[in-house]
Amino acid sequence: MDVRVPAGPGIPAGLVIPAGELTEQFSRSSGPGGQHVNTSDSRVQLSLDLASASFLTAVQRERVLIRLASRLSGTVLTVASETQRSQLKNRQEARMRLAQLLREALAPPVRRKATKPSRSSRRRRVRAEQRRSQIKRNRRRPRPE
Repeated sequence: MDVRVPAGPGIPAGLVIPAGELTEQFSRSSGPGGQHVNTSDSRVQLSLDLASASFLTAVQRERVLIRLASRLSGTVLTVASETQRSQLKNRQEARMRLAQLLREALAPPVRRKATKPSRSSRRRRVRAEQRRSQIKRNRRRPRPE
């Protein structure tokens, strides 16, 4: 089943990740589950090799590899889901997480608009510095008079 990444900033038409580029692995989920827990592989690990992803342009690939560098193992992005008891629901959740990660990673960087501190914030800063200075001045040894 293909994964659809909805349109957003940086991807105006959205993306479709072909199912052939995804690797799914199933294992037993941790946590409680009663008699059912040792019989079903409901945990899902969904992997995507970003370096060989055909649906990404060169610019998109570079942006994704940089933005998701902390989550990658080499160039492979892996998303796991084990919150649901059903393997089908975990598969859907893993696909949604993967799509969300890619959508956020492909968004262009937001440039901060440079602003000056307001007049009142400058006054507050100066008053705080003066208060602190007075506190330190009061700690000095008194002059002999």
